[in-house]
This record gives sequence, structure tokens and C-alpha cells, in this order.
Amino acid sequence: MFIGLGIMYYQYDTMSQEQIEKTKWTFLKADYFYIFLSLVISIIGYWSRAYRWKFALNHLGYTTKFRNDFFTVSVSYLVNLTIPRSGEITRAIVLKKYENIPFDKGFGTIVAERVVDSLIFLFLLCIGFVLQFDKIYQFLLDNHFNFNKIIYVAITGFLLFIVFILIWKFSKLNIVLKLKNKFSGLSEGILSIYKMEKKWAYIFHSFLIWFSYIAMFYITIFALPETATIGFDVVIMGFIFGTFAIGFSPGGLGAYPYAIASVFFLYGIPKEIGTAFGYLVWTSQTLLTIVLGILSYILLPILNKK
Repeated sequence: MFIGLGIMYYQYDTMSQEQIEKTKWTFLKADYFYIFLSLVISIIGYWSRAYRWKFALNHLGYTTKFRNDFFTVSVSYLVNLTIPRSGEITRAIVLKKYENIPFDKGFGTIVAERVVDSLIFLFLLCIGFVLQFDKIYQFLLDNHFNFNKIIYVAITGFLLFIVFILIWKFSKLNIVLKLKNKFSGLSEGILSIYKMEKKWAYIFHSFLIWFSYIAMFYITIFALPETATIGFDVVIMGFIFGTFAIGFSPGGLGAYPYAIASVFFLYGIPKEIGTAFGYLVWTSQTLLTIVLGILSYILLPILNKK
């Protein structure tokens, strides 16, 4: 949280009074019809994530109530606003409480989701960087970016990963065997995707989730006349860096609007406009997360009295 607040202060401190006033005015004059539409699209993403989850759980032999899946996903999003990715653990705990599904198996299906989501995001990342390679490369050169350091870190990380896999697979050490046994349910949950009957429906919903994320972001550009004409390639880059920023601070506090403003500025969009746009997306989505999360937290025990 303190990191996010620090970024907010830095962004405020580096703007002139005129830019601050224009940011406020831009935020107020936005067409909130498009903001509302973006929230509807986001709810479709919530629904699709909850529905996708059922395929993995059904494959493990568990039949869950969809309302519990949806409410659990909503609560996990709310918890993610406090500590990044803590919602995944909360999601498995809530699922165990209301559907009596073992924590390790439930958490395994969630980890599997993250693997799939990461691959789709990597695919989008590649598309964005291919489309904007010249722009990004020149920006990195202008800022004296150390490419050699990135290469060394990547190679080291890859080698450590290979060593971990070899130890995990072939080691006969007692501690490794105990860990394998403890995480057997987790492995079953992760592998459920590859063995499930409805894997193509699962994959379809995986892409639908990310389509809803991009569509939510894209539709918001029409809320401001200054961003309504930007190209889809710029939208993709804003979306990519905004997604990175969400993991940088709780819920993207401070980091998300700053990332969006920085990316848009590279494409000639004034800093105050990019900042206003970033806060429009971040504020509306955060409010939706809070409202749905609190409602779900209240409704879960009420609808599961038995």
C-alpha cells in the first residue's frame, strides 16, 4: 500500500497545478455511460472465471453451486486489493468452507488457472511488443536500458528452474518425498486441465476472460474525447503495462494510473489526459471489486445456512 501511495504522491508532485486541474476536470467531464458499459463487461469476466472453474472442479469429482463459485471469485478479487495474489489462497479456503472441497485440490485448480492465464497474457505481450517493437526499443535506448543484465537474469532463472525440476523428479531425499506427498492434491488440481473432458470449453472461457479484460479497457477510451481516436495498438500497450502495474502494488493503487499515463504519453497523449484515463479505469474497477466482494461475503453464509 505504501508503495502505491508513494507513486501517487510522486505523480502528483511532478505535475503542474494546471495539469492537476485539467486532470480533475477531465475526470469529471467523462462520459460515464462508457464507464458503466465497461463495468458490465467486467462482470461478464467474473461470470466466465467462475464458470470456467466448474470444469476443473467437476473433473475432480466435485459438483459445486455456481453462485458459490461466483461469490468466491468475487471475494478473492476483494482480498487481492490488500495483498497481491492473496485472493487465490482465500478462494481455496472459502471453497473448502462452503463446498467442502480439500484445500490442496481447490488450490491446485486455481494454480492451473494462473498458468493458463499467464500463457494467454504472454501471448498478448508478444503481440503488443511485435506491433510496437520500434517504439519500445527506441524508448529503452533513450533511457540507457541494460539489456545484458536482463539476459543474465533470464539465463540464471532458467537454469535454476531446470535444477528444481530435476531435484523434484528424481530426488529420494526424505524432505522432497514428504513435500511430494503433501502436494499430491495440488498436482491433481493442476493437471485437471489436461485430463478433463471439457478442456476446450475451459480454454474458450480462458480466452473469454481476457477478451473481457481488453474490451473493458478498450471501451473506456470512448469516455474521453482526447482518447476516443487512439489506435488499438496503443490500447494493447496500455493494457499490458496496466496489467503489470496491478501486481506491483495492492490492486494497482497508484501504479496503475501512473503506468497508463506513462505509456499514453509515449504516443503523444498529454500527461493529464493519460492520468485521468488511468484513474477512470482504476477507480471504477476497484469500486466494482469492493461492492461485489462485500456483497458476496455477506451472501455466502446467508445462502449456505445448512
